[in-house]
Amino acid sequence: MSDTILQTTGLTKEFKGFTAVSDVNLAVRRGSIHALIGPNGAGKTTCFNLLTKFLVPTAGSIVFNGQDITQEQPAQIARRGVIRSFQISAVFPNFTLLENVRLALQRKLGTSYHFWRSSKSLHQLDDRARQLLAEVGLEAMADEVTVNLPYGRKRALEIATTLAMEPELMLLDEPTQGMGHEDVDRVTQLIKKVSAGRTILMVEHNMKVVSTIADRITVLQRGMVLAEGDYAQVSSNPQVMEAYMGSTEVELQGAH
Repeated sequence: MSDTILQTTGLTKEFKGFTAVSDVNLAVRRGSIHALIGPNGAGKTTCFNLLTKFLVPTAGSIVFNGQDITQEQPAQIARRGVIRSFQISAVFPNFTLLENVRLALQRKLGTSYHFWRSSKSLHQLDDRARQLLAEVGLEAMADEVTVNLPYGRKRALEIATTLAMEPELMLLDEPTQGMGHEDVDRVTQLIKKVSAGRTILMVEHNMKVVSTIADRITVLQRGMVLAEGDYAQVSSNPQVMEAYMGSTEVELQGAH
């Protein structure tokens, strides 16, 4: 099996004359945490949308586990084990934590639309749901209604629901956005923990998070790859410093 789990070649997306992603060649190593960073408008989220087929590429190819998935639909991509966690916390606020994870497990089983079945039939999933909550440190809150959770814990729950889909490649879109320092540290360590035996590709703006856990970093600017390497290589790259314009140059160095 190849060391590269995901590879793009010449990945391009144009919107009515505007090129949002241009000729991106990306290689994600199996078992790594790979960060996609760049200034606002660099094309990071568009790139994610292309990888999960929420957008159709204008040109280029996407290969996952040696299979060309460029023409596949989002549901096909998910069945292959490419699972995305969204920027905005995607959980049901009026369900308990256990019910949220159980629903994700139900989707994996393919019984999502069996509404006429007794809810008791879902209790067979409770043990696995509780295991996943334990994996993200939420086992004591299993019966809590999700709307009552602080923001950082909601993101942890979202990671649990993502894990329920048995991802081989997890795509995390700004997992620490809008968090205070304590939550950022907690979620950073959580991502590191759940990365064991999995591959993670993450869009992240917080350089401290990136410097702490990313094995490899790809920097985008204006839809193109500006630089790639480990944190030491990327943070000392003059083009990257210039792209981040002064204030973040200090942040890049400060997180070193």
